[in-house]
Amino acid sequence: MKILVAASMIGILPSLALSQEKPSWAFPVTEKNQPVVKENTAPRSAPGSARSYTRAQADNMFDIPDWYPQMYPKLPKIIANGNAPNVRACGSCHLPIGTGHDESAYVAGLPVAYFIQQVQDYKTGARKGSGSMLTIAQNITDAETKEAAEYFASLKPTKWVRVVETETVPRSYVGPGNKRLAHPDGGTEPIGNRIITLPEDEEIVLYRDPRKGFVAYVPKGALLKGAALVAGGDGKTVNCTVCHGPDLKGIADVPPLAGRTPTYMVRQMFMIKSGERAGHATALMKQAVANLTDDDMLNISAYIASLDP
Repeated sequence: MKILVAASMIGILPSLALSQEKPSWAFPVTEKNQPVVKENTAPRSAPGSARSYTRAQADNMFDIPDWYPQMYPKLPKIIANGNAPNVRACGSCHLPIGTGHDESAYVAGLPVAYFIQQVQDYKTGARKGSGSMLTIAQNITDAETKEAAEYFASLKPTKWVRVVETETVPRSYVGPGNKRLAHPDGGTEPIGNRIITLPEDEEIVLYRDPRKGFVAYVPKGALLKGAALVAGGDGKTVNCTVCHGPDLKGIADVPPLAGRTPTYMVRQMFMIKSGERAGHATALMKQAVANLTDDDMLNISAYIASLDP
C-alpha cells in the first residue's frame, strides 16, 4: 500500500465501519470552543540545550526552534526558515528530525523521488487534503523541493509513536493547529472505534522539542486484526509487503510505513479510496483500499505504527 507521508468525542462511539464520511478522529479540526489553558509567556529551556524559546517563538513558521543542533544535519534555509510569506519552514510542521506531529506527516527517510512527486501532486491538485501543503506547493521552487527532499531522506527514522491497546482513553480536545491534546480538566472516556494520539509530554510537543513523540491509543484487538489485513486479509486487500518490503520499511522509491503515525496513515487510505488523493502510483493503492472499511484502516494503521521504523 503506497502511503506517504490529525473534536472531542465523548461516550461510546458507534462503529464507523460502513461510514462514507471522514472519521473525525482521523481528520481533527480545531474546536470552536477551546478550554481555558494557562499560557506561559516566559522563555522555556530544555535539558542539554543551550537554547530557550517562548511559545510564540516556537510557533514561528518561518524561524523554527533549533533545540538540539547535534541531533540532525545543519538545517537548510527551506527547513529552518522556508520562504515567506507562502512557503513555511518544512521543519515547523515536520520538525528537524522529520517525524512531525499527529496532524502532519512523518517524512524522515522518505525516498527523494517520492517526496518530490508528492509536492508535484499537490502542485497539480492531484493530491489534496492539506490546505497548507497546497499553498506551499504552488510557491516552492524546484530547487527548494529537492533540497528538502534530500534533507529528509538523509534522516534515520526513529521510534516516535508508542501504540497502546485500551478500552478507555484520556479525555481530549483538538487545539489550535488541529493538534489533539489531553483535556486540562482531566477524565477518561471510552475509545470506541477510534485511534486517539496524544503527546507523551505535551509541553515538549507544543514547543516543537524533538525529544519525545506520541502515544497512540487503539481499540483492543486492533493489532492482531491489523496484522492479518497487512498480510492480505484472505483476499480482502493486497499484502502490503509486496510493494513496501517484508519489514514495511520501503523498497527503492516506495515509501516506508513501519512506525509512522497511525492517524496520518488512516487519512491517506481514506482519501485514496474517496479519490481526494490521486496522482502518481495511487492506482495501485486504489486496489488495495477499495474493500477496506474505516475500521480496517484503523486496524492496519495501528499495527503498522507499532512496528519499529
